[in-house]
Amino acid sequence: MEIPKKLPQDLFIILIWVLLTLGFVVTPVLKDTFVRTILGIPVVLFIPGYVLIAVLFPKKADLEAVERIALSFGLSIAVVPLLGLLLNFTFGIRLIPILLTLCLYSIALVFAAAYRREKLPEDERFSVPFHRIYELIDSEINTPESRTDKILTIILISSIVLAAGMVYFVITTPKIGERFTEFYILDPSGKAENYPTNLKYSSPAEILAGVVNHEYNPVSYTVQVALDKIVLSDTRFMLAHNETWENNITFVPDKEGNDLKLELWLFKDNNFTTPYRALHLWVNVKE
Repeated sequence: MEIPKKLPQDLFIILIWVLLTLGFVVTPVLKDTFVRTILGIPVVLFIPGYVLIAVLFPKKADLEAVERIALSFGLSIAVVPLLGLLLNFTFGIRLIPILLTLCLYSIALVFAAAYRREKLPEDERFSVPFHRIYELIDSEINTPESRTDKILTIILISSIVLAAGMVYFVITTPKIGERFTEFYILDPSGKAENYPTNLKYSSPAEILAGVVNHEYNPVSYTVQVALDKIVLSDTRFMLAHNETWENNITFVPDKEGNDLKLELWLFKDNNFTTPYRALHLWVNVKE
């Protein structure tokens, strides 16, 4: 397929809009601003259907303006969940992957629509008369309609707005799964094997511990190392949701013996009544 020499005005505006949205999605400084939301709403609720309609119906005689607008909203509501379903098998249904996919989808269809229009005679091509938009809207509103037509129009617009709002709410509202915290220990090479089991009395020893917050809230954690119930080390830190802490904890064994229980206790939000998570190793401590 040849790249069109010049994009029609409506498709050019959509391309710029999508590229701006893409920039605000992938740029760290911009992605948390309210502008991304403003740019993203049409990319989710209108543009996917509009570019699909532009590909399927390139002639201006194919559809009326109101039909194109209504179908653009309706098809967007159909396309976005389908793309989300496909993403669910790879990246999961999250806002950023969906916006990126919709942007790439829209860009591809913009060029496909432009190619189809270019193949038509100029007088048959669909175009948006931006200089006459107010005039067209005014004539559409003031055109005499029957009572039934008015009721159907109101129902159609209300349904589109309601459905669009529901789709946007589902996409932008994060799905909260099970709340939990990962707690693990590793050997010096970072593997779950070859743990240090032979320690030296009164000499510093280290153990690699890790904590991952899946609580959907910032949490204050405390990790204690205890030998036969006697606390040897106390480490405190704060983690945001999905943040990981992994560090070597230093402690000094203060008791000799074989098969002593070395425990690691994880406490949450300064609640020291009982450990939230507990791990242990059986160690030998000698002079």
